[in-house]
Amino acid sequence: MSDINTKIEKIVQDNDVVLFMKGTKSMPQCGFSSRVAGVLNFMAVEYTDVNVLEDMDIREGIKAYSEWPTIPQLYIKGEFVGGCDIVTEMTLSGELDEMFTAQNVAFDVEAAGKIREANQEA
Repeated sequence: MSDINTKIEKIVQDNDVVLFMKGTKSMPQCGFSSRVAGVLNFMAVEYTDVNVLEDMDIREGIKAYSEWPTIPQLYIKGEFVGGCDIVTEMTLSGELDEMFTAQNVAFDVEAAGKIREANQEA
């Protein structure tokens, strides 16, 4: 298991924003992965997508690495942020914007505001 932890650690440390997901950012393979990728894509965040469906070791290894049982999993500057529900809540509260700003990760502030506006009307 240490080999997979080393591989995951390298991915997380070598990329500012990483989404471990089912599918890819252009073709998510589950609703939860689609929601998080959709938020990041809409906010124009540059991120690395890791398709856990292509590697069973990473699929199981990421759960142990983060001590989080579900996928997708978002990492920003090496820090585990959370899964779909947490990312959704952070997006709607503005916490994700704050985290991106604090970590010097570029994102479309106007798009983030549009997400919140659309969800207030719903």
